[in-house]
Amino acid sequence: MPRSQDSAPLGGDAPQAEGGSDNALATSVRALLDWRAQLAARRWRGLVWVTGEATSCRQRAMALWQAERWQAPLWLAGTRPDELAVDDWLPAAKARTRLGGEQDLVIFDAVSAESGFDPDAFGALWGTVRAGGLLVLLTPAGWGQVSDADYRRLAEYPYRPEQLHAHYLRRLARQLAELEDVARWTNAGEVELPTLSTPTASVPMVTDPDCATHDQAEAVARLTHLRRRRPLVLTADRGRGKSSALGIACARRLAAGERLIWVTAPRPAAVEPVFERLAALCPEGRRQANAFEWTHDGNVHRVCFLAPDVLSAKVAEGDVEGAGGLLLVDEAAAIPAPALGQWLRHFPRIVFATTIHGYEGSGRGFALRFRAHLERETPDWHRFHLEAPIRFAAGDPLERLTSRLLMLDAEPAPYDARLASREAEFIDCRPDELADDEPRLRELFGLLVQAHYRTRPSDLRRLLDGPGTRIATLEVAHHIQGVVACVDEGGFPEELAEAVALGKRRPRGHLLAQSLAAHAGSRQALTSRLRRVMRIAVHEACRRQGLGQRLFEAELARAHADGIDLLGASFGAEPGLIAFWQRNGCMAVRLGLTREASSGEHALMVVRGVSDAGQELARELQRRFQCLLPTLLAFELKTLDPGVAAALLAESSVAELTPEQLRDIDDVALGQREPALVRPALQALVRHALAAGASPESDDARWLVAALFQGRETAWLATQLGVPGRRQVQVWLRDVLAHWRQRWA
Repeated sequence: MPRSQDSAPLGGDAPQAEGGSDNALATSVRALLDWRAQLAARRWRGLVWVTGEATSCRQRAMALWQAERWQAPLWLAGTRPDELAVDDWLPAAKARTRLGGEQDLVIFDAVSAESGFDPDAFGALWGTVRAGGLLVLLTPAGWGQVSDADYRRLAEYPYRPEQLHAHYLRRLARQLAELEDVARWTNAGEVELPTLSTPTASVPMVTDPDCATHDQAEAVARLTHLRRRRPLVLTADRGRGKSSALGIACARRLAAGERLIWVTAPRPAAVEPVFERLAALCPEGRRQANAFEWTHDGNVHRVCFLAPDVLSAKVAEGDVEGAGGLLLVDEAAAIPAPALGQWLRHFPRIVFATTIHGYEGSGRGFALRFRAHLERETPDWHRFHLEAPIRFAAGDPLERLTSRLLMLDAEPAPYDARLASREAEFIDCRPDELADDEPRLRELFGLLVQAHYRTRPSDLRRLLDGPGTRIATLEVAHHIQGVVACVDEGGFPEELAEAVALGKRRPRGHLLAQSLAAHAGSRQALTSRLRRVMRIAVHEACRRQGLGQRLFEAELARAHADGIDLLGASFGAEPGLIAFWQRNGCMAVRLGLTREASSGEHALMVVRGVSDAGQELARELQRRFQCLLPTLLAFELKTLDPGVAAALLAESSVAELTPEQLRDIDDVALGQREPALVRPALQALVRHALAAGASPESDDARWLVAALFQGRETAWLATQLGVPGRRQVQVWLRDVLAHWRQRWA
């Protein structure tokens, strides 16, 4: 897009001193306000890049702030400027609290000594700027030459922020200098404005009075006419009114007689628009915490929010009625597929709504990963995509710029089938070269985004500038088919390792090493050299070809050459992922005691020994974990997915069953002895069978683990088995034990 003829620097003929004269400053501010009026006429937003010395940048931003009566302006910085009221200022760490709000002006201070560029805060706030608004970014001249204050969050022990590279910031500066939609305000108080194109898109007429766009009206129509076993997948980019459509549909379904609607999302704030629309359309109703209640025609109608972990637990325990039930899942891309699959099987009417290119999660990745569940369980599922934005008009420059800067729209390159027969090459990637190669970086990051259920804007900075981060790819003719990203951990002095194990110190970073020290008591995990696999991803078109295993084996060889002791990973425990790491020789060494609220899963840590000392350490960590696991399953992990528990128990190394144990097993399987009185022998049979090759994914394995290790109630077991009651459960248990006794003992 060419710049206008009058886009030459404004502010006088002669160069100005730092910050420019008062007249030049006023002229520049007026030019920006005129540009803002042009944006408002198109229902667009704009990005203003202010560069220079910190004091000058803040003065220019304050002049713009004070020149207009802005709606809910916001200044994001490490400390509050003296001129501002408390409510007008926000530290970057609290940016998420403004999600769902609206501002005409956002000043993003990345120039002050105590501030820096927080990618997650920027990713959260750009969407809150409404049509005609401005997002003003303050940065130093020569941005990217050194790291800034926000790199404190990235500087893991023993690094200091000033020791880190700033490849990420240098890339941002280059993008801002090259992209055509940016208004640039330079050090001398001069402003350069881009030409705004004329919108050409026609907007369909909206016939639904409650909806802002034709797309939203169509989505509401589909939501209010859901049919059993025909799930709806609702996708949209940010700002398309997806969550509001859910709220409108809830109000209409309640009015039509629906008594109870369940809603879930990774965090309660994500569904605020749902409750806001409910309150507006059902003014007689009342909201209490995360529930909305409305009395209509003498009946009480409710919309209730449950966090994913709570919902999964209630579904597993039978506390959420499934027959005829309706569940709305918002931001489904940020929730792992196993939880979604559980809900898909339980609720006959269900909606999965998600953002395609957004602040959290990737809807495209969600669609690819979850499609198999949908087509297997409910082949008649439907999809609808909301295209038209609501808070701003199509063609908005700020959306386009932000997506480019933060790579919110990054996707893998299309797969070239002609390369299928060629051997892929394992290539080490240098972060500085990646930062300078935009197409390659977008392809690589898009692959990682697609493969992971949650990706934040700050993850790109970690890849490029994180200390100890290593990136490698599998490529054919410069086409990336797989990628692995790792980070080095450990190497602590013994004194510090002891303090960490005792809970007296918590240095930044070193997730795997510190967790094994703090929770498994292993000082050696901190003093050893560990390498943690942060992400491993394979192109969707290349899966089931062993490329993931090749990536791991290549990383294992590289770890051996680098003198690493342990190679490991931390991930949400689900049987499919556990099987992948087990196939690659990794063993479980720690399992989180509580579910993560956002994912509904327990965090699992696995390791594989690399050096001789590392192999010994891995065996010791595994031995201690397997020794502890049965007691955890009986108490803290009583509600863990039995399939996960069975997969972990399968790693145990169990001695041959003794004659006494075999006699006890026979007394139950072939006689009438009470199973609880010989539980140790029955547990030994299950562990022995799983270690010997019994499939932990089989129903028999899952329910045996649930009954004998987790002590699940007979009524719960009867529900899972589809039998009437206790007597039938006992018959099933004796029959399966007899079969396993004959097959595996």
